[in-house]
Parts: sequence; C-alpha cells; structure tokens
Amino acid sequence: MDAVSSELGWTSYRTGTFDSWRGPVHTAKEDYVAEEVPVVLVYNTNPHVVMLTTPLNLEDFALGFSLTEEIIGHSTELQSVRVVQRSKGVEVRMTIPEARFEKLHGKGKNMTGRTGCGLCGASTLEQAIRHPRGVGQGLALSAGLLSSGFADMAQKQSLNLLTGAVHAAAWLHPERGIVAVREDVGRHNALDKLIGSLAKANCDFENGWLLVTSRASYEMVQKAASVGITLLAAISAPTALAIQLAEECGLTLVGFARHENHMIYTHPHRLQHYQESAA
Repeated sequence: MDAVSSELGWTSYRTGTFDSWRGPVHTAKEDYVAEEVPVVLVYNTNPHVVMLTTPLNLEDFALGFSLTEEIIGHSTELQSVRVVQRSKGVEVRMTIPEARFEKLHGKGKNMTGRTGCGLCGASTLEQAIRHPRGVGQGLALSAGLLSSGFADMAQKQSLNLLTGAVHAAAWLHPERGIVAVREDVGRHNALDKLIGSLAKANCDFENGWLLVTSRASYEMVQKAASVGITLLAAISAPTALAIQLAEECGLTLVGFARHENHMIYTHPHRLQHYQESAA
C-alpha cells in the first residue's frame, strides 16, 4: 500500500490495490483508505492523552479538544501549540496557564483514546458525564436551509469522497451557508477540529448551527454545549443520554437529518417549518 497526500510526513489517506467482488465478478481495484495515527496531546511538557486521529488540522484539534474538555476556558489560554512528527505518531505540544495545568491532575493522564472514544482523560464518573451550562437563545433555522446545508456539506467532505471512511462536522452560517468542514475517522475528533478552527476565527457560536455526519451521542451534545452551540443536527440517531443533556442545557437536538426529513428531540422552537396554508 502506498502513502500519498501527506501532512507533516503522515498521510491522511493511502492507496492500494485490493480484490473487488461484485457478485461473481472479480477485479483488482485501486482504492483509497483513510489513515489514523496515534496523536499525543502534551500540556506543559506532560503527556495527557493519546488519541487515534486522522493527521489533518491537528492545531485545530488541539484547541478544540482543550476547549470542549474544559482544560482551558478560552482560546487565548492556549499560549502555544507545536506539532512534532515522531516515527510512530505525532506529538502536539501545548502551553497553557499554570493554574489551568494544575487542574489536570487526577484527570487520567496517559490514557489511550480509541477512535470513537468520548471519555478521554476522564477517571471518575463525574468527569465522564459533565453537565454543560445552559446555552443562549441562538437563531432559528429553516428546514430548507438545514436540508441544503447537509447537501453542501457532503460535497465539501474531500477526504470522505475519496475513502468513504471518515466523519465530518460542519458549521452552517445563516447567510453564507457551510463555511467550515473538518473530517476525521473519529466523530468526536472531527467536532473538536471544527470547534478549534471556529474558535481561532473568534466565531460567535450562537450565530450558526452544527451539522455532523454521525450519531448524536451524549459526548457530541456535551462538546457542542460547552462552547455555546445552540443547535446540533445529526444524520443518524441520538442516544437517550444525549437527549437528556440537550434538554437540560437548552440545546436543540435534531436527528435522522437526511434529505428533507428529520426528527426533533429537544427544544423544537429553533427549527422552522413551512406551514400548510389554510383551506
């Protein structure tokens, strides 16, 4: 298998020739395969967690993870970030205020985060299920804009169009449509990358909506609400705990958002539909 399209010496995908079967018909077919590598997040020279992630947009990932896991409270508290290539993975070295660093003690340093992990760095039940603060009023989203947003998002998932193997998180702006997309083999990683990129641009998280290509697990609600996002729409289903957390914090949670269809699970006032005219 050959490595192509690299960032920092690591690949976002690889190509290879594999056996393809369509019923009884066999061919040798070239295919694109998404990459995942160990990424160590290091705070003030101390390794905190190892994540398996697609090696793209790692500075965005570092900032987003730091914000959504409440390691820092604002993007300006990430004082420096440096991505260092290693033979067996990548180190992301960050500097944060000493007061923030001291609070990391007891959060489970050096834990390994699997691709789909949403509990990285948590060592107690209280840390695992954090109840986010209430979100603000936010904006109302039309059902038509939601549908067109997902269609546009699909065309902007460049890595997934090649591999069919990665999740994406996108930001839907009320006037400019999809303005940012981040992809990763892990849905939480894609969301952290997106939040990091938006935070760097001083995004107003009440002035837009979050679209994701995964299920809406409680960690996705937790991360979204932690930065003040008011509406999360997912292609797949939510979990019961995600619905509970979204209800508590005031976030509008939408699932099964495909084509013109969707289900609204919490706080439906932010999603507007065309009303049938009276007979």
